[in-house]
Order: sequence, then C-alpha cells, then structure tokens
Amino acid sequence: MEYIGFDKNKFRSFRSLHDNRPLHMLNLVQLKKRVTYPNGEIVTGKEAYQRYGQESEHIFIKLGGSIVWRGDMLIGLIGPEEEKWDVCFIAEYPNVEAFVNMQKDLAYRKAVEHRQIAVKTSRLIRMAPKEFGKNFD
Repeated sequence: MEYIGFDKNKFRSFRSLHDNRPLHMLNLVQLKKRVTYPNGEIVTGKEAYQRYGQESEHIFIKLGGSIVWRGDMLIGLIGPEEEKWDVCFIAEYPNVEAFVNMQKDLAYRKAVEHRQIAVKTSRLIRMAPKEFGKNFD
C-alpha cells in the first residue's frame, strides 16, 4: 500500500495529542524513478522532491522549523525488504500549531504538489524529543 497524504482521522488524532515539547516529525520517503507533470514535463522523482524542498523551505523556516537529523539509508536489518527509503530526516517544529499552520499556507500547498508527484510512498511519524541517555531505554 502506498502512503503519500494524510488520513483525516489520523490528522485529527495528531492535533489532539497534548504535548508541549517541540514536535519532531520522522520522515521516511520512497521516491518514484521518473514522474510526469500535468504539463507533460518528465523529471526524476528526486528532482520533483527537490522542487518541493526549495519551494517550501522559506515557509518551514518562517514557522520556526529546522532539520535536526538527516541521513542516508544503507540497509534495513528489521522490516520489509521493499522498505528502502530515499529520503530520511527529522524535522523539528516549535509546536503542533506551527506544523498545522504550514499545512494551511497556500504557498506550501502549492509546493506540496511537487511532493505528491514525486513520492511513491512515505512514513510521517510524530515524535517528541527526550533527553539523551546511555542505554536503549
């Protein structure tokens, strides 16, 4: 099954969680190899996703967002083999309202069109930061 957009019920649940820590969003993204825009332009999924990043960056920063971790997936040790992620990062927002306001922003919605074209499937997981420790617990 492919996941590229929000489920309305999950988004309601997301908004109703009361946690005043900064919001961390774990992003795992598989890109399509090639994509075709409605105007017939053909580009790679990576190029389309880069357009999304470039067009949405100023909105993300204006709302207090930052990338707190980014990495390249090398191999999955646990989980389905087909889950190979092309883009892996954690975006931090000061609070849920900042994330929701980004979704409402008209320029951001326009940028998301590139994401919708580029993405084969994705995972977006709401997290909250904790203090670092010495063990896995």
